[in-house]
Amino acid sequence: MGVWQVPPDLVARSRFTVSPMADTVGALKALLFPHVPWEQAWRRPHVDAFRGMLAARPVARALVSASFNLRWIADFLTIAPASADPTFAAELAAVEGLSDERIRADLRATRPGPLAAELLADGLTGQVVELLQWVWAHTVAPAWPERERRLRADIVARTAALSTHGWAGALVDINRNVRWLGDGCLQVNDDAEPPVSLHAAEQLVFLPAHCRRGWVVWDMPTRFGMVYPARGILVDPTSPAPDGLARLVGANRADILARLDAPLSTSQLVVMTGLSLGTVSDHLRVLLDAGAVGKRRSGREVLYWRTPLGAALVAGG
Repeated sequence: MGVWQVPPDLVARSRFTVSPMADTVGALKALLFPHVPWEQAWRRPHVDAFRGMLAARPVARALVSASFNLRWIADFLTIAPASADPTFAAELAAVEGLSDERIRADLRATRPGPLAAELLADGLTGQVVELLQWVWAHTVAPAWPERERRLRADIVARTAALSTHGWAGALVDINRNVRWLGDGCLQVNDDAEPPVSLHAAEQLVFLPAHCRRGWVVWDMPTRFGMVYPARGILVDPTSPAPDGLARLVGANRADILARLDAPLSTSQLVVMTGLSLGTVSDHLRVLLDAGAVGKRRSGREVLYWRTPLGAALVAGG
């Protein structure tokens, strides 16, 4: 599945949206396989409860062991959302509608070979639903408003890039080995597989999530999509501002100005700088009054960027 062949009408209907289930699967992966510092730090308050839950539920323990391999996630965890603004309950209902045999078939495709005895009993779908409900309720839902703000800030920035540079610009850093090749061809990974035609598809979505690496989602043959790491969660916390500029306008203001080489929303700047929303807004107001940044509305967000004066300040340090 290295390349998807996307017809022009499907490209025109493609969109970015937020999927609570994608963030929940990302949280499950981080609980199991934390690789980068931010995943390890996020996991720390949750891991003991997660391990305790698995110890008390042998079927769930066998499920998480069988649902992932180095390059694949079991398909029942990667169902493309059916609506433009899905809720966790709606996405969970799509999983709940699968049969036990479908769950087992997906597990066998993920890790070929005999399934663990715990996975052969009736009620397997219910065990999957309970596992996802636990991860959502205990690790994602309590912080969902802030998580959702970060995801929607990413969408605002990518939508702005789409309007200026087309899909090639919007997807330029979306995921490793993902790029818009032109002529209706979207490379989704580096697998040496024949191209997959999406001519019968009704939906193509791009889903930002809190994850280190993304994955594809689908509900064949009509819905396809791609989960990708949202901007801001992997950002370098070190300020890119020159020391001279920081001494001139203050460290936080200089940090904000230095990050505005591409349009960003207030929410994205909050994530990138670690400052509060009120503090970022105050600094942006000063930079606007000084003529160092400009702004315009994009949907529900306002985007900010450096003006020529702001660029000269950053370049001069």
